Amino acid sequence: MDCAACVASVTRAVERLPGVSRVEVNLMAERLTLSLAPGGATAEDITGQVAGLGYKATALGEAAAAPSPVAHGHHDHDDAADAPKPWWGTSKARLVWLLGGLVGAAYALSLLLPADLTYPLFVVATLVALWPFGRRAFALARAGSPFSIETLVVVATVGATLIGAAEEAAVVVLLFALGEMLENVAAGRARAGIRALSSLMPRTALRLRADGTTEQLAAGLLAVGDLVLVRPGDRLPCDGVIEEGTSALDESPVTGESLPVSRGPGEAVVAGAINAEGALRIRVTRGAADNTIARIIRMVEEATASRAPTQRFIERFSTWWTPGAMLVSALVILLSPPLLGWDWGTSLYRGLAVLLIACPCALVISVPAAMASGLSAGARRGLLVKGGAALEAIGGARTVAFDKTGTLTEGRPRVTDILAAPGVTEVQVLGWAAAVEQGSSHPLAAAILAEALARGVTAPRASEHAAIPGKAVTALVEGRRMALGSPRHATEKNADFGTLEGELSRLEAEGRTVAVLLAGERLLGLIALRDEPRPDAQAGIAALRAQGLRPVMLTGDNARTGAALAGALGLEVQAELLPDDKLRAIARLRQDGPVIMVGDGINDAPALAAASVGIAMGGGTDVALEAADAAVLRDRVTGVAELVGLSRATMANVKQNVAVAVGLKAVFLVTTLMGLTGLWPAILADTGATVLVTLNALRLLLWRPAQLPARARP
Repeated sequence: MDCAACVASVTRAVERLPGVSRVEVNLMAERLTLSLAPGGATAEDITGQVAGLGYKATALGEAAAAPSPVAHGHHDHDDAADAPKPWWGTSKARLVWLLGGLVGAAYALSLLLPADLTYPLFVVATLVALWPFGRRAFALARAGSPFSIETLVVVATVGATLIGAAEEAAVVVLLFALGEMLENVAAGRARAGIRALSSLMPRTALRLRADGTTEQLAAGLLAVGDLVLVRPGDRLPCDGVIEEGTSALDESPVTGESLPVSRGPGEAVVAGAINAEGALRIRVTRGAADNTIARIIRMVEEATASRAPTQRFIERFSTWWTPGAMLVSALVILLSPPLLGWDWGTSLYRGLAVLLIACPCALVISVPAAMASGLSAGARRGLLVKGGAALEAIGGARTVAFDKTGTLTEGRPRVTDILAAPGVTEVQVLGWAAAVEQGSSHPLAAAILAEALARGVTAPRASEHAAIPGKAVTALVEGRRMALGSPRHATEKNADFGTLEGELSRLEAEGRTVAVLLAGERLLGLIALRDEPRPDAQAGIAALRAQGLRPVMLTGDNARTGAALAGALGLEVQAELLPDDKLRAIARLRQDGPVIMVGDGINDAPALAAASVGIAMGGGTDVALEAADAAVLRDRVTGVAELVGLSRATMANVKQNVAVAVGLKAVFLVTTLMGLTGLWPAILADTGATVLVTLNALRLLLWRPAQLPARARP
């Protein structure tokens, strides 16, 4: 399949079969997915219907099929038995070479033979050329697409032959075949950009046996729980956890981050990364079909099937374009003689030329080609976008809302101060706080538990753990109900801060987060924590401002701490927000235009869903890939500005493509009606536009993030 017109034709044809519903055709993945009702069409009926349109479809095996009653069909270029041929060896290219030879031979013979013998040669060349397109036009008409591009070409070519313009008719079909071949090349290049991601996976892996020896096997055969050896210089064949060894890993093939990162025992690693230094023993945590690379490829393929609003508009427009063009052509033929005084031969010739100008090939391919290139270019740099709709929306946003912890900050807070109330020691405050936080996965809880471990403080036993969302966690410790929460929660409990009131204000003004430990209404102490901003946070915020966006931080932290961090980074802040408050804040921001929400993809899921576009930062985690509309795998704030830049570059490319496709047609329409151009320049307008649109879309594969201004660099 070459363009959205192919997708529409296949969809309409398959939808007509009995028992078929929920038909989805993915242009870039070349995959057909549908639901079959019992007693309806069979898989053979579906492949036969698709074959009738000139496409080859093969059913996937049971192992690859979904566990639901869904049939899949695709032309899988990744299968070694069906490796893609070079573009000059495809069936469409062979048709171009055949037609070119026939037309060239006819022109050569016309120089040697009398004029009355040359015309039949061009007629023969035209009929041979029309055979494949005529068959496809007939098949499409039977399958529910009577106003196809092929129909336009066949009608115009037959009409030209009948009025004595067989030479031009032959050239018209040759140029149309050339345009189809170029579309095929364009689609193949876009698919190659996606398939290139699969080359990041090594073909083989070294699995460790129980006796310590290794065996080499295909990476796809690794199972969860296997232990593999990765030598220096090797690519990691799996997602897993390091059990032994420490090394610097180059994760740039997956995340786009150029600097190697140090990884050691207990740390998670991703498939496709390159081991730069020491040998590693890694326990496999995900099978080959579910590792990071496989999920990225799957997500990009699915993203290309998600159409942007601009693409949906053009597809709807093109369905009316072709019948409308045939009507306009008929009006030119029938009305120009009485109204403009043209003879019938002139009106018929120019009417057929108008019909050829209406071929919407270039217009229909203009958007999906640009979107596929943009999505592929982003994926290569650790910027994943789940479809054209999200890619289009990112560039049109007016506001970017950030979560604080784990997004603008590193998400690894540490305890900086412990202040005890009169009659209580610091060790007691830390021990009770650790008891309350036992079992919690919150970053602040992890920091308190780590501090207790580092100081050798043993937490007393605790029970009846509970949470007050956005305010505090509670537990029964040594017979007393204790709570560790925000100063706001302590105030609501009427706690008396006494001499610690001034210390609380000082710590918050310094940008620290303060947790208050209570026993009932009695204040036991304060624990101050600090989570350092990401090294590139200030640069990322400055880059967004330079792009004309308004950055805002939404945090549940107290107002003074939030203001201190926001002031240092240069953005607005809304603090002391509970989860519901964040949703209301997003709704208010959306009143001024589309809003991007950036979070860590875990506790920010509701806000990510409420925003116009949700962007998750998470270094390739499940949540980062699945919770939001887009993900920044490099875990860098500057990645958000890069996503905005990618979106704007893609939409600029789309607008350029549409302008070229429509502009060339408008020019040739005027020149045709004025008698300055004829049939073959009319179809050349579409072929030429296809070439220009294709080259312009492929240019996006070379996209690079804009250089940060000097004052914005980290």
